[in-house]
Amino acid sequence: MAEREPLAYRMCPQTIEEFYGQEHILGKGKLLYRMIKADRLSSVLFFGPPGTGKTSLARIIAKTTRSGFEKLNAVSSGVSDIKKIISDAENKLLYPDGRVVLFIDEIHRFNKAQQDALLPSVEDGTVILIGATTENPFFEVNKAIISRSTVFQLLPLKPENIKDIVRHALTDRERGYGKLDITIDDDAMDFLCAASSGDARIALNALELAVIGSERDLLVPQRITLDEISECMQRKVVQFDKSGEGHYDNISAMIKSMRGSDPDAAVFYLARALYAGEDINFLARRITICASEDVGTANPNALLVAAAVQDAVRMIGMPEARILLSQAAVTVATSPKSNSSYLAVENALSDIKKKYTGEVPFYLRNAAADGMEKLGYHVGYKYAHDFEGHVADLEYLPEEMRGTKYYEPCGNGYEKSIIEYLRFVDEMKKKQKQE
Repeated sequence: MAEREPLAYRMCPQTIEEFYGQEHILGKGKLLYRMIKADRLSSVLFFGPPGTGKTSLARIIAKTTRSGFEKLNAVSSGVSDIKKIISDAENKLLYPDGRVVLFIDEIHRFNKAQQDALLPSVEDGTVILIGATTENPFFEVNKAIISRSTVFQLLPLKPENIKDIVRHALTDRERGYGKLDITIDDDAMDFLCAASSGDARIALNALELAVIGSERDLLVPQRITLDEISECMQRKVVQFDKSGEGHYDNISAMIKSMRGSDPDAAVFYLARALYAGEDINFLARRITICASEDVGTANPNALLVAAAVQDAVRMIGMPEARILLSQAAVTVATSPKSNSSYLAVENALSDIKKKYTGEVPFYLRNAAADGMEKLGYHVGYKYAHDFEGHVADLEYLPEEMRGTKYYEPCGNGYEKSIIEYLRFVDEMKKKQKQE
């Protein structure tokens, strides 16, 4: 390969044995490994973050399959390109076995019409589809295509996988730097592997910059230090797409960390979102929801803090908003937890949806106009403040729902006081009945 080609391109694995990582789908005996080795591929969809090997797998298949192989990029291709490939596949002179392996990069960018154009040929086996996407195909790809394909998820590469790839690049004499005397310090290697966030392309680009970006003589031994590799990396890359699946995964982890009373994890995922450019108003809204849903009446002040922060971040903006968001997240995470209010309204909604729940008692209705009291409106209502303890012995639920309990405090935090007060209310009502 030409040395002018980027190192990351030159080092793309040529065989399945050269492929590092993704052992959960490519380990010996795994389905995808067997499919490639036996050249018995069916339509597949690869999805995962950049630099995890989706395109590399397609290239390996292209080199090993006996069928024809074609490639399209969804950004620059249309229905006419698809139809031409399908037509060629049916030409026995071009493809004697009557089928073609078609690799479509960024398949999620195909619209419905473009995806539909593939269906008949994927269905009858004329086209063996390999689709690659950084987005979750279950959200972005036609369900009919998914049902006819096997979906394989590629995960961010582990640091040890990145280390193997870098070592391969340093020792390969044909495609890498094996003809040069280059070593990399252990701390530099560790930083490179961690800072690449599971993306082999980032690691190889940084290595290439460290090797050829300096003015040193490549004919003499080179030693790459931590300072050099960190300068080439510029900054740690966070594998987080604020508009894609990573967005939902990260916010889910942040909410669950607050709910699980882990302030360290909550701040970690908050920082990860901020670093990736997440909308601060979105983050504030999610913290506010958690303050009510998961803390609730165990610490009513948590909602006050979260709501205040939600207003404040709109006025202040970044970078100072990070401090307010951290305060709100930590407040929610370190508060005693109760979802009693959440369960109360969910159960009430369920009853209203499924049962006949009766009508508002007449004594609770408002007699807004003259003559309504003659119909029973407001008649029999007891004004709570006229009674001892400011509690009136009165049934507030419709007759059909009497005795139903929706709010049942668990007793955490401030709910201890709520339980005591509700007992006091019951005692006051019993006392009035006895009188």
